[in-house]
Amino acid sequence: MADSFKKVLLGAVVGALLVGFVWHIRLERAKHEPAAMGPASGGRPAAASGSGGAAPQGKGGAPGGSASQMPVGVVVAPVRVEQLALQLEALGTAHANESVDVTSKVSNLITAVHFAEGQQVRRGDLLAELDGEQARADLAVAEAALTESRSQYDRSRELYSTKVLSQSQLDQIEATLKANEARVAYARSRVGDTQIRAPFAGRVGLRRVSVGSLVNPGTVITTLDDTSTIKLDFTIPETFLSDVTPGLVIAARSVAYPGQTFDGKVASVDSRVDPSTRSVTVRALLPNPKGLLKPGMFLTVLLSRGAAAALVVPEQALVPEQGDVFVFVVKDGVAEKRLVKTGQRRVGEVQVVHGLAAGESVVTEGTQKLRNGAAVKVVQATGAAPAAAVARP
Repeated sequence: MADSFKKVLLGAVVGALLVGFVWHIRLERAKHEPAAMGPASGGRPAAASGSGGAAPQGKGGAPGGSASQMPVGVVVAPVRVEQLALQLEALGTAHANESVDVTSKVSNLITAVHFAEGQQVRRGDLLAELDGEQARADLAVAEAALTESRSQYDRSRELYSTKVLSQSQLDQIEATLKANEARVAYARSRVGDTQIRAPFAGRVGLRRVSVGSLVNPGTVITTLDDTSTIKLDFTIPETFLSDVTPGLVIAARSVAYPGQTFDGKVASVDSRVDPSTRSVTVRALLPNPKGLLKPGMFLTVLLSRGAAAALVVPEQALVPEQGDVFVFVVKDGVAEKRLVKTGQRRVGEVQVVHGLAAGESVVTEGTQKLRNGAAVKVVQATGAAPAAAVARP
């Protein structure tokens, strides 16, 4: 009995599922083919046909059409004309006004060091001495030979005046005198090579040798830097080349001295533009009386070119896309997607160099819902420009 009851119950469930499925199919067909349905279809009246029938309706009884054609609510702001400080920021490296590695011209031993590390020296100050005994001995021999040659030449001139010596003999004695003078000059030069002096005034660096060290030509004994004035080299894009001229005032900052500014002026602009980076090197001079700036320091440079009228828009109006920048301009209830070129930035605002005119309205909120040519509805206008600022710059 239990098995029979289960079979009957299972059959009833399957039958109910089949009836429900058939009923669902009929309903779907009735939706898609309303004209084929009669009174037998659950008592629903057949849809009217012909030219006198009612027009089809969209979802919810609304007239046919897409919901995307509904105007998009946006917030707009005007393109304003403001006095904008024309500034350019760049990164540069500090160099000494004069810088040199102090080396020896000859191979010799260091016999004395006459400077302290970090000492300020003057031009011509003796920095180090090499072993000069042999050079001084050679100089003494050359000077003795020169003295003898000069005496012989003086006597020969007296004899030549009395016709005792011929002109050719006097010329030979004079040539010997000049040769000995050259030997003395050479010997003095060798003695001078044993004394290493500062070529200009500046500050010496670390001592790289000790007394008794054998140095060769090119061996660095110390460094010498004139940092009373710092040369600051930085690069700018070629688009700003016409704006940067000698005499332009700059301000430099270093992370080593927070809040401190070092003022200077542009001294020169390189004659060539780097073809790979499309940038040009600019050199500025910064007075450094306290010696705070050191060669090799990394500085941020700010160039100021005064102020000029410029078009500005809120920063949130910009729509970056694949390396370009666009804005949506609202005109006659329609959004126009427009490519623009930006310039300087400041907090909340961006300069527009090309692509907009003063007084136009740009979308600041709702850009993510817009497409070019979309209908819009201005729900709020912010930052209305004064009448005097609507004129073109």
